[in-house]
Amino acid sequence: MAKKVAGKVRDKWKLKSWVTVLASPSFGNAPVAKIPLTDLEKPGGRVVETTLYDILKQDPQHYSFKLYFQVDKVDGDTAHTVLKGHEYSREYLRSLVRRGSSMADFIHVYKTKDGYMVRVYTIAFSQGRMNTSKKHDLRVVMDRVIAERAASLTYDQFAQEMVLQKVASDVYNEAKKVTHLRHVGIRKSKLISRPEQAEAPKPLAPLAA
Repeated sequence: MAKKVAGKVRDKWKLKSWVTVLASPSFGNAPVAKIPLTDLEKPGGRVVETTLYDILKQDPQHYSFKLYFQVDKVDGDTAHTVLKGHEYSREYLRSLVRRGSSMADFIHVYKTKDGYMVRVYTIAFSQGRMNTSKKHDLRVVMDRVIAERAASLTYDQFAQEMVLQKVASDVYNEAKKVTHLRHVGIRKSKLISRPEQAEAPKPLAPLAA
């Protein structure tokens, strides 16, 4: 019986090229990671996770803000990205819960000035208890303020203001007229679709829960 000749094993790692992943323009195109890709023309929408502290390197509390950047295109050994979403860390979210305080949250999809669709998760904690009426009024304010900001900003601008909590600050300034608040924040966001997907929107791959 003839022996089978083993074929040459291809080293897959030698076929990969390492590229530097940059944060989106709204975060200064800061380098966030190096990843291997097998096809530079088709990066496959790879997602890189980092923290706001790793980008700004200022406030240690920024470790509590997770950012997800999706590779959009590759130019040479550089991968450019779009912010796919962000969220509070679970530990930070738990630290906001207090006895004797009520929580109100609101989730809605907004359209930016340049046609991006973003799902925004807003959360607020009061200094005391809130009844159902107060929570309803608070959500109305959240929706109005965020809708106005999204419609007036490009996605890059809106993404920056969400992560840096500028949008949350705007909500707080209006919502404090409704009740006494301890914290208002955009705890999470997800990019749902881009302008080129307008005719047949295709959601991006889901973030980790």
